[in-house]
Amino acid sequence: MIRQLALELAPPAAPGFDNFVPGQNLEAKRQLEELAARDTSERFVYLWGEPGSGRTHLLRATCAALLAQGRQCAYVGCDASTVSIELPQAVDCLAADDVERLPERGQIALFNAYNELRERGGALVAAGDAPPVQLPLRPDLVTRLGWGLVYHLRPLTDDEKARALADEAAHRGFDLTAEVTDYLLRHVRRDMASLLAMLDALDRYSLAAKRPVTLALVRELVREQSTENKPNNAPGTF
Repeated sequence: MIRQLALELAPPAAPGFDNFVPGQNLEAKRQLEELAARDTSERFVYLWGEPGSGRTHLLRATCAALLAQGRQCAYVGCDASTVSIELPQAVDCLAADDVERLPERGQIALFNAYNELRERGGALVAAGDAPPVQLPLRPDLVTRLGWGLVYHLRPLTDDEKARALADEAAHRGFDLTAEVTDYLLRHVRRDMASLLAMLDALDRYSLAAKRPVTLALVRELVREQSTENKPNNAPGTF
């Protein structure tokens, strides 16, 4: 039973403003919270940063906040197959992620969506891997994306991740030592969703085993996870 608990990583919580660890990105988070609550006149926001900086989390958090108010937000994860963007009349906001991946037709579709939202008083929150002027997109779309607020999102430092994990552990009622935190940062996927999922598994594993959260316990849990995830190369298997 204990081993089963160790292998059952809970799925990451749905992205929201309440579970976003801002680090140096507090201003961007506040701006999107205000946009979702209609507490600002700004309706166009562009986020950029490297993978793991929180771009997708904030876009999905904005959509979640709007939906919680009974309003509509359409999320589009852009890629090479994105050639059209439909905007139902009820949509208050469009969240367009990874805009640098848009093909030519997709770029035209986003350009048209921007203009439509502007006319109807809607909002656009977009994200990419570079500032607008460095995006490999049509000049007219680049101009539109740069007209609103632009935020450079910075990934959490190890110290910020450690503090976030310690705070979450304290909220759950146990202490997370520096050596345990350091081990997690070195042996678990370093994005916060994965780290928090492992912390949840560690919490449940500790309770089931009736043992405190120690370095030995976390090593045991990580070892169990690694064993379960190894491919089975035994003869006669596929």
